[in-house]
Amino acid sequence: MGPKSERVYRAIREWITTGEYPPGAKLPSERTLSEDLSIGRTALRQVLAKLVSEGVVEVHGRSSYRVPDRSAITEAPTDVEPWKIHGERTLYDNRWVKLALVDVEPPGVKRFEHHVVHLHHVAIAAVIDDQDRVLMMWRYRFVPQSFGWELPGGIVDEGEDPLQTAMREFEEETGWRPDSLEHVVTYQPMVGMVDSPHEIYVGKGAKLVGEPTDLEEAGHIAWVPLADIPGLMARGELMGSGTLVALLHVLASRGTGASPTAAA
Repeated sequence: MGPKSERVYRAIREWITTGEYPPGAKLPSERTLSEDLSIGRTALRQVLAKLVSEGVVEVHGRSSYRVPDRSAITEAPTDVEPWKIHGERTLYDNRWVKLALVDVEPPGVKRFEHHVVHLHHVAIAAVIDDQDRVLMMWRYRFVPQSFGWELPGGIVDEGEDPLQTAMREFEEETGWRPDSLEHVVTYQPMVGMVDSPHEIYVGKGAKLVGEPTDLEEAGHIAWVPLADIPGLMARGELMGSGTLVALLHVLASRGTGASPTAAA
């Protein structure tokens, strides 16, 4: 770097080390930095690239920079004990749901029986096309008695890989076959009482291969612009935690400049 670039490099590092821009703070825009520091945009980007490579700043979006938050948790706490499980008895069981009472003993608390609902393992997929749209279904759900947009997904069959479930359910419910899917997160939607692992997959691109074959699950199918998702969310028109988790992941990944199919 030339003398001017070195001066700008030292100035930005000093801002950060002295706390003028604390961890998590966003740096001024490239335009503002260029004007305030009297440096051209090309030379400025070289300086910022060096700072990024050194871990002094992070890229967020196409041309937004932040100071890394060094307070992020990197290790799990070790001062919390697990509950002891002394046994479980089934109250109700069929092919869809199992209700049980589990004999538990939290640390320092008298043991008691806790209701647990065991549901199925589920896989859900969000597929984005080259126009920044996500394929969704407008469906009626009789439990909340409302219509809403959902992502395709379903129950993982015994012995089936969740990825294959996501691919299969997507095609059965929409008639579109994803080009590929990547796993981004596994979570429990109601962790205090319900056991139902949800696998979230995200992909880019799909091919229309026919009509939906799962008529019970299929609804009105449409490619919904990602730009419309926050509005649909605000109006309560997105249904199901899997749909929300997947779409929030996609939107967050785009906001940080990461690939929407990058694994979490």
